[in-house]
Amino acid sequence: MSLQIGDQVPDFTAETTEGTINFHEWIGDGWAVLFSHPKDFTPVCTTELGAVAGLKDEFARRNCKIMGLSVDSVDDHVAWSGDIAEATGNAVNYPMVGDTELTIAKMFGMLPHEAGGGADERTAVDNQTVRSLFVIGPDKMIKLMITYPMTTGRNFHEVLRVLDSMQLTHSHKVATPANWNQGDDVIIVPSVSNEEAAEKYPEGWETPKPYLRIVAHP
Repeated sequence: MSLQIGDQVPDFTAETTEGTINFHEWIGDGWAVLFSHPKDFTPVCTTELGAVAGLKDEFARRNCKIMGLSVDSVDDHVAWSGDIAEATGNAVNYPMVGDTELTIAKMFGMLPHEAGGGADERTAVDNQTVRSLFVIGPDKMIKLMITYPMTTGRNFHEVLRVLDSMQLTHSHKVATPANWNQGDDVIIVPSVSNEEAAEKYPEGWETPKPYLRIVAHP
């Protein structure tokens, strides 16, 4: 059965460019991003890994770790890292998982269970569905899932925006509207009564519709 938002993220132990890692232990009590790639030494993915390396401090500021995964060996990851640093100006500064037997890709529903062959026998096209990104919360539950086509590089500033939203809504009884950015107005969620909202927001809120209550960023 495929993974859904709200599911517990699968646990695994794997070899990475930073040694053997148990995924749940590595996540600890913070947030985490796991993002995958169909093949090492591919052009779009090269730009993505470099972009994420450049944003690592932004993720860390949000108490969020980063892990990359590709259906290739750790040795290939290490060799690829040199290309990434040269091409993007950012050296990879987070663990990259080796998944040569496709085990983790299948565990996360990115490849069918009947997919055969090891990494060396498969092309990027064979693995094109291994282009997913998962955001995991401190409770080890999946909070966000995004899958991109091979030809479109991912927007990691959008991942940071969603992370800001999720962390805000985790702490307050609010939701964020379309195109929200940090500091913008938010929406009081329907489960909060007007009486409760009045206590929390004594300065009031805008009500374009009875079910749409807009209030300043808490």
